[in-house]
Amino acid sequence: MPAATYDVLGIGNAIVDILMHADDDVLVAQGLHKGSMQLVDEARVEALQAAGGKPAFVSGGSAANTTVGLARLGCRSAFIGKVKADPAGDAFTHDIRAAGVHFATAPASDGVATARCLIFVTPDGQRTMNTYLGASQALYESDVEAEVVTGSKITYLEGYLWDPPHAKQAFLRAAKLAHEAGRKVALSLSDSFCVDRYREEFLDLIRSRTVDIVFCNESELHSLYETADLATAIDALQKEDVLAVVTRSEDGSVIVTKDGSRAVPAAPIENLVDTTGAGDLFAAGFLAGLVRGRDHETCARLGALAAAEVIQHIGARPLADLKQLAAKNGLALT
Repeated sequence: MPAATYDVLGIGNAIVDILMHADDDVLVAQGLHKGSMQLVDEARVEALQAAGGKPAFVSGGSAANTTVGLARLGCRSAFIGKVKADPAGDAFTHDIRAAGVHFATAPASDGVATARCLIFVTPDGQRTMNTYLGASQALYESDVEAEVVTGSKITYLEGYLWDPPHAKQAFLRAAKLAHEAGRKVALSLSDSFCVDRYREEFLDLIRSRTVDIVFCNESELHSLYETADLATAIDALQKEDVLAVVTRSEDGSVIVTKDGSRAVPAAPIENLVDTTGAGDLFAAGFLAGLVRGRDHETCARLGALAAAEVIQHIGARPLADLKQLAAKNGLALT
């Protein structure tokens, strides 16, 4: 197998996050379910922004956040996602490249605006997301750079982008190219509402071996197998014969393989500020360990450490030098 150019390639929505602090009363007044993600149109994003406080603008997108986290851990990462050639798209492009991530997807010259996600952060650190997908949905098979996919050890697919049919085809093309090159494919289930919509399709991706690695949180796992019992859901996941990781917030994570499951504790924190990006950065840490040949438990500890860093400040991208942080915690990546 030829040497890899990149450790991990992420494919997903290219989004600019708008973060705003809000009390629970604001969520109630706007009819929002705390901790959820809902798709909205551009007018709704603007109306919600007017209802909140002072906004902070930060480039985001789930898989994009993961690739930035990987870069901060010293890995070679790349991202494929669609923006429009507008100010928000220019900002996204600048930010992800400045973070050290390869990003060469051509922007759309016309059509809808670059995607935005308005995130209300409540005092307990919970985030409620209102996502206008905009130009991010205009990702096609032609945007999938074959040489980047085949040159990446792992291609990481974001479940949030499973909505448009042409994006699904882009995902399937990327998975096919990756496997033909002897590479691995990972999938994030992204959100329980995504799983509710595409349960059978996600299960088919797992059972058809289109994906080799699965990331999900507890609520997504419950939705996938339509059970409220964690042990039952983990047992069902174990029978799928894939490498899977279930994140459980302060209760850590569970690594699931065909040989069984193992719980790994969360990393300690001093102050919970904003849970936005916790799952994205967990995936970054886990994948960083995986491409460096670490055992699964060490991978999960790296994921927990990266997640702990990002939830102690506003925004879904790390502020600390994660590679240095890992070394200080006995998890050095060389």
